[in-house]
Amino acid sequence: MIRQQQTLVLSPYAALYDIVVPKDNMLRQINQLVDFSFIYDELETKYCLENGRNAIDPIRMFKYLLLKAIFELSDVDIVERSKYDLSFKYFLGMAPEDPVIDPSSLTKFRKLRLKDINLLDMLIGKTVELAIEQNILKSTSIIVDATHTKARYNQKTPQEILQDRARKLRKAVYTMDESVKAKMPAKNTTSELEDEIAYCQKLVNFIENESGIAQVPKIVEPLNLLKETVADDVEQLRLATDPDARVGHKSVDSAFFGYKTHLAMTEERIITAAVITTGEKNDGKQLQALIEKSKAAGMQVKTVIGDTAYSEKDNIAYTKTNEIELVAKLNPLVTQGARKKEDEFLFNKDAGMYVCPAGHMAIRKARQGKKGVGKNQTDTYYFDVELCKHCPHKEGCYKEGAKSKAIR
Repeated sequence: MIRQQQTLVLSPYAALYDIVVPKDNMLRQINQLVDFSFIYDELETKYCLENGRNAIDPIRMFKYLLLKAIFELSDVDIVERSKYDLSFKYFLGMAPEDPVIDPSSLTKFRKLRLKDINLLDMLIGKTVELAIEQNILKSTSIIVDATHTKARYNQKTPQEILQDRARKLRKAVYTMDESVKAKMPAKNTTSELEDEIAYCQKLVNFIENESGIAQVPKIVEPLNLLKETVADDVEQLRLATDPDARVGHKSVDSAFFGYKTHLAMTEERIITAAVITTGEKNDGKQLQALIEKSKAAGMQVKTVIGDTAYSEKDNIAYTKTNEIELVAKLNPLVTQGARKKEDEFLFNKDAGMYVCPAGHMAIRKARQGKKGVGKNQTDTYYFDVELCKHCPHKEGCYKEGAKSKAIR
């Protein structure tokens, strides 16, 4: 068993924790409330249990990553802080005098131990389980909505990413000592990624060895971030276009490149389910998955509250069949059944426009039909025909040579 690798460390300095880590400290409270032993069960198949030297306790490694996420620090900085911050050491289950891990261990843990683990669903499930045990979760209603998440590299080229992080580092240095500007290595002027990487390495070496201010806290974090990007993320930088991301719309005039996080939350503000999709996906199509995931996490769902995007016909039928009350304003644009290819063109309620299967949004809409004769008037949505001409989904959707593309 992995848990047998963990040993109880007795320290003559353990009493320090009672002095410097107060009872209301967030990390102390998390330790008291959460039983992290589930990590052993989830990661057991990721370790060799019969030979090799003992691994670092997986709970401790997992807690390192929690600290990294909570405090938004690089691997190097989170390990450095754990050397002297006793609240960190207490949370990590270490004695005050214990040595910390090498930062590279966190990279290996993420890539080897957490590979293929559905971490998000696992953590949400444990959160709901804990809330039920502590009698915090009492409601039977969930609120559903979606948030927009930009892609990691936000359509920037690898070179632009490095330039941006190098610029932030130089700016931090200049605020401390503007006189070093004349000594800085010459900026890269080519369009080659390898040249930009070489410049960043020169910049890092200069600041670490010649600037005299590399250890100033204001400089350390942007310096470490640039070092980590060059050393650990070069492979990711070469794939910076993020082929899985898509363009989504917050409104007709406001777009973003990335993903959507569809969430279900209780009245107590406890997240019970999450579904990640590309940015162009319709919110309403994720409702059934959010409900099923909430149930799987231990939530009893009797009422679902959402906006007009969730009042699709399929959702109404699904909630009725499962005896769930759906509280969402009906939108005739969403629920109407007169359109052709209804399942292919999805309505974006934020922008008030339809989106085609390729993720392209209609560029305008027009009201057609005789005024004053209600049912005879229909909304027609027009798409950019130039995009349609080169679209990989155009077969059966766009007629070759057509000067417009519209749906009603």
